[in-house]
Amino acid sequence: MKEYDAFKVVNKSPRRVDALKLATGQGTFTDDEVLPGTLHVKMLWSPHAHARIASIDVSEAEAMPGVHCVLYHGNVPRVAHTTAGQGFPEPSPWDAYMFDTKVRFVGDRVAAVAAETEVQALKALERIKVEYEVLPKPEQNIACKLAASVGDVEAGFAASDIVLERTYDVGYAQQAPIEPHVAITHLDEDDRLVVRVATQVPFHSRRILAQVLEIPVARVRVLKPRIGGGFGVKQEILVEDVPALVTLRTGRPARWAYTRSEELVSARTRHAQTLTMKLGAKRDGTLVALSMNVLGNSGAYGAHALTVVSCTGGKALPLYRAEHYHFDATVMYTNLPVGGAFRGYGAPQGFYAVEILMDELAHELGMDPVALRRKNMIRSGDDNPLAVALGEGGEGFPQRIRSCGLDACITQGMEAIGWERRATFDKTGTKRRGMGMVALMQGSGIPGVDMAASFLKLNDDGSFNLLAGATDIGTGSDTVLSQIAAEELGVSVDDIIIYTADTDLTPFDTGAYASSTTYISGMSVKKAAAAVKQQIISAAAKIWGVPEDGLVAKDKAVHRPDGETLSYGDVCRSTLYHVNQHQIMDHASHLSFECPPPFAAHFCEVEVDVETGEIEVLKYVAAVDCGVAIHPKGAEGQTEGGVQMGLGWALTERYLFDEGGRMVNDTFGGYKIFGALDMPQMTTLLVPTYEPSGPFGAKSVSEIPINGPAPLLSNAIFDAIGVRFRQNPITPEMVWRALREQQ
Repeated sequence: MKEYDAFKVVNKSPRRVDALKLATGQGTFTDDEVLPGTLHVKMLWSPHAHARIASIDVSEAEAMPGVHCVLYHGNVPRVAHTTAGQGFPEPSPWDAYMFDTKVRFVGDRVAAVAAETEVQALKALERIKVEYEVLPKPEQNIACKLAASVGDVEAGFAASDIVLERTYDVGYAQQAPIEPHVAITHLDEDDRLVVRVATQVPFHSRRILAQVLEIPVARVRVLKPRIGGGFGVKQEILVEDVPALVTLRTGRPARWAYTRSEELVSARTRHAQTLTMKLGAKRDGTLVALSMNVLGNSGAYGAHALTVVSCTGGKALPLYRAEHYHFDATVMYTNLPVGGAFRGYGAPQGFYAVEILMDELAHELGMDPVALRRKNMIRSGDDNPLAVALGEGGEGFPQRIRSCGLDACITQGMEAIGWERRATFDKTGTKRRGMGMVALMQGSGIPGVDMAASFLKLNDDGSFNLLAGATDIGTGSDTVLSQIAAEELGVSVDDIIIYTADTDLTPFDTGAYASSTTYISGMSVKKAAAAVKQQIISAAAKIWGVPEDGLVAKDKAVHRPDGETLSYGDVCRSTLYHVNQHQIMDHASHLSFECPPPFAAHFCEVEVDVETGEIEVLKYVAAVDCGVAIHPKGAEGQTEGGVQMGLGWALTERYLFDEGGRMVNDTFGGYKIFGALDMPQMTTLLVPTYEPSGPFGAKSVSEIPINGPAPLLSNAIFDAIGVRFRQNPITPEMVWRALREQQ
């Protein structure tokens, strides 16, 4: 592809800008900061799934040694808000309070203690006396409803030769960042509140924190240091408010860090859903009508309920072309842990249903599942049929597919897995092999909503300071943004000094979510760099006394047609001290009404032991079209990490509750996530396309890989043993029982 040949920095994999810091332990995370006099916050959590706090007595706790502050519903601001870090006004209900008179799940907030040590705080929690009035299940518990149609789906079913309807259940899962939630707060020399927090959304955090504390935004500064994973759960404002109020009340720094159990129970989860899918098709496999009904579980609060479920249909259904579509959803409040943002953001649930049902249709028709998908899948030049009708929690905008490498992903994936071997597997032994495949798409940002800004200035040695609001949550986006700036300016990554995610010093950015950083933040950086490059050219023209026409900025210098050059450093020194004195600098903002989807095809080979039910994933192939991969090694890492998380959701991760709604497996010992040693042999293929609306042809890559493993494992296991599973995770016990029932 000719566009790739011209790149000098983009589509290469330089060392990450923070690699040395992280490798040597110099890259500081939130909890690495130790401030003298820090108070430690611990929380008293509700033991009941639904109860009213009839009375609470904190006097004994307040009198305990080392205790400086006890907070509960009776002595804090009562401000309704949402914990969802989304654009304002948030498309989530304002149904949360710092502390409330009612608790809505086991693990809801009751009271907090701030003390000199964690041990003192924990002992003080034991002295808080609470009387609860246990409440019945609520009768009215709808968080949101929505529906969208294109065409007449019932007429489509009537005109179809075959109609299939199936129901699928997808369960809870936790994002499980290795660094749990943590925040440290203090007052600076100007009596302003400084919040150092592991967050994906520093600017949303500042806005919501000021709202909850009833103080001006100008009095709050949010800093995001290095972060040990987010995956959506840190798009939530969960741990900032309590230590912030402690700091305001006491004048002391305060720290609140979740334990692993608290992270699993009281942070956020993937929304559990029951999806009923119905499709109509012709005998040759042509799809006529697609319908999806979703019953979602938002847990005790409604943050992200509307937007997640809209993505369940909006990301999965448009992958296949049909004349008629219908989507409707109802999301319910329950007295269980709270759903929130999680990598994939509703799309994994949708693709679980769509991609298993496509396999079921292929089986019914006797078609190869690859051929069925190729016959119906969306292609370049097609319009997304549901983009306007459904949107994402708000107005939808027309979306035309301008880059699609899905067909090439399928071709390369088939070759890498050896798809032709599928027909040769022996299905008579105790260990039986099978293969499966799925096709996938996602999105890049939220059209008409996500905005990012950046600022760039030239230094007198030819280096550049890049200030961006974008939030690197371990994804390497600081490196990617530096590459984009360097490519546009004609310098190396080492010439870019990047500083990000400080609400005082960096421009606004909506945050690291919705696969927006490379596509949205990256384009703002590209635009700012282009503006600065033009200023450099204009300044060089004035220095030389020549027209700008014919001048080229590259290789850290301005070049004249006659071969004479002027280094960026010389240009800067001249403009700072001699000719037309001024600072060469500029800024740019970017908002896109396009949302170009990345595409992917995943394949796997499994072996199932029919005597024990044990499942082994032998090989996994992920072929992905993310446009131009700005940092290919980083894109491969994102793909492998997403697959690893998806395999856990497919095979091992599940929430277990007792009759009272208490999670009983709230440790990594009981809640099994996939580790490096659990991974199969994996091949990642980056399939190049060029997205015209993205920076240097780029689209997103980080969320799409998690959409594949759960439906893929169901399809591959069916191919191996002829038993179809429509719920996750698929455990050895489930397989063993299903095989016995089949016999």
